[in-house]
Amino acid sequence: MTRFALLPGLLLALAAWQAAPSHGQSGRPAPSQPAPPTLPAVRQVRFKADTFTIQKYGAVADGQTLNTQAFQQAIMACTQAGGGTVLVPAGLWLTGPIVLQNNVNLHLATGALVQFTTDHLQYPLIKTTWEGEEAIRSQAPISGVGLANIAITGNGTFDGAGDSWRPVKKSKLNEGEWKKLLASGGVLNEKKDSWYPSASSLKGNMLAAAGTPRKSLNPGDFDDIRDFLRPNMLSLTDCKQILLEGFTIQNSPAWTIHPLLCQDITVRRVTARNPWYGQNTDAIDVESCRNGVLDDCVFSVGDDGLCIKSGRDEEGRRRGVPTENFLIQNCKVYSAHGGFVIGSEMSGGVRNLVVRNCTFQGTDVGLRFKTARGRGGMVENIWVDGITMTDIAGQAILFDMYYAAKDPVPQAGESAAPPVIAAQPLGEGTPQFQHFYIKNVTCKGAETGILVRGLPEMSIKDISLENVVIESQKGMLCQEAENIRLKNVTLLTTETRPVLEVQNSRNISLDGIKYASGADLLLRVSGDRSQDIRLTNTNTKLAKKGLELGDKVGKKVVQVAAK
Repeated sequence: MTRFALLPGLLLALAAWQAAPSHGQSGRPAPSQPAPPTLPAVRQVRFKADTFTIQKYGAVADGQTLNTQAFQQAIMACTQAGGGTVLVPAGLWLTGPIVLQNNVNLHLATGALVQFTTDHLQYPLIKTTWEGEEAIRSQAPISGVGLANIAITGNGTFDGAGDSWRPVKKSKLNEGEWKKLLASGGVLNEKKDSWYPSASSLKGNMLAAAGTPRKSLNPGDFDDIRDFLRPNMLSLTDCKQILLEGFTIQNSPAWTIHPLLCQDITVRRVTARNPWYGQNTDAIDVESCRNGVLDDCVFSVGDDGLCIKSGRDEEGRRRGVPTENFLIQNCKVYSAHGGFVIGSEMSGGVRNLVVRNCTFQGTDVGLRFKTARGRGGMVENIWVDGITMTDIAGQAILFDMYYAAKDPVPQAGESAAPPVIAAQPLGEGTPQFQHFYIKNVTCKGAETGILVRGLPEMSIKDISLENVVIESQKGMLCQEAENIRLKNVTLLTTETRPVLEVQNSRNISLDGIKYASGADLLLRVSGDRSQDIRLTNTNTKLAKKGLELGDKVGKKVVQVAAK
C-alpha cells in the first residue's frame, strides 16, 4: 500500500485548519454536532471482606490435576456465606468449566494461570445461543446465568485451550507453522487446505458449509459433532452488576467475552488475546445489554474487537432488547476484523453509545457498522470522538447495510456506474442506521477512507463526520444515503479519480474538504436518485477536474461554492 509521508508542519497546519470554525457564504458558522447524551450511572459491585482460597478446597497448582471440583466448592462456599472473594493464587491451575455464583469475586492473583482442559467431554452440551440465535453449544469455560453482584478481577490469566477447538486454514500459516500443526494430530478436509482438531469438528463444519446445520435444540442430537460446537469463553447471561477488571483472557474457542441480556457492566483494563487467524474469536460482544462502561482495555484477536450486538433476524426482533447506554473509552485494538463494530447481528436495536479516545492499529476495518437485509432493527444515536488509526487493511470508516453486494467502488477498467441493486419492499426485516456523530478521527494508511452503502429501499441517514484526516488509497464512496454531512474532512489519496464519489444519494453536504493537489477528479455524482449535493468551502482548483456528472444527473443536482 502506498503511504503519504506527512511532514510535521503539514500535520500542524491541518490540525490548526480543522480547529478553526467553518463559515458558509452567509458568514454564519456551520451547524455543529449535538452534544452526546448523559448516560445513566452504572451500578457497581460490592463484596464482603471474606476470602475463600481454592487451595483450601483441594486445588493443586501442578498443571496436571483437574481442579474443577475445587473451584466450584470454593465458589459455592463463598456464595452460601453471603459472598466475598474466591482467591486463585499464583500457579498453573488446570480446570474444566467454572460456573460463577451470586456475590462472588473470582480473583486471580498476579502469576495465576487458569488453564482450561483440552478434554472436550468436560464441557457438557447445553442449550444456549450462537451468533444471536438459540443453539446447542458446548458449555462455556466461564459462565453465569441469572446472577447479581459478580466480578472477575486480578492480574492473572485465563487460557481457553482454543487451539484444541478451532479449525485453521492452510492459507493462514506459513509452511513451517502448517507442518507443525499437522504433526499435532487432527484431520484435513478433502482439498487438504483446512485442518480440523478432530473428525467430529470436520463433520460439523462440513454440515454448516453445505447449508444443512442441525436445527434441533436437543443436546443429545449433537454428540457426533461435539467438537464443532465451540463455546464462547466467558459467557454471562441475564446478570446484573458485573465487574471484569485487570485480567488477561486468551486462546478462546470462539467469542471471548459475551455478556447477553445483562445490565450495569464495567469492563476495565482487561486484555484479550487470540491468534489473528482464530475464527470467531471476537474480543467482546455486548449483546442486548443495558448500561455499561468499557474502559482502558487492550484487544488483539482473530475477529471483531469492540463489538455491539442485539440478536439475529427474527429471533433478535422477537427478543426486542437493544444494547443501549454504553461508554467505550481509552481502548486499544490491534489485530481484529474491526476496531469498534456494531452488527451485523443487531436485530433488537442499538442506541445511545459514546465511543471516545480509542486507537486501532492494523485492524481490517476501523469503525465498522454493518448489517444486512433480514436483520431489521434500528441503530441510532451513536457518538464517536477521538479515534486514531494506522495501517487499516480495508475501510477506515464503514457503514454497510448490504455487505453481500458487489463492491460499489470500481476497480481499474471497470465502469464507474453504480451496481444494479434492486429495491425490495420494506418490512420488519429492513434494517435502519441513523444519527451517527463522528468527529476528531485520524487515520494513517487505509485501503478506503470512508464507505457509506445503504439499501435502495432504506438509505443510511443522518451521518455527521467532522474534523477527520484520512490517508488512504481511495477516498469516499457514498451510496444510497441521505442527510450525510462532511465538515473539515481531509482525504489524502493515491487513487484520485475520483476523491469523492456519490451515488443515488441526497442531501449530501461536503463542507471544507481537503485533498492532495493534482487529483484527477475531485467529485463524481451518479445515479438518477441523487439530489441536493453541496460542495462548499473547498478549493476545487487543486484538482484537474472538479466535478463529473453521470448520464442521469442534472446540472442542478450539484451545487458548488468554491473556496
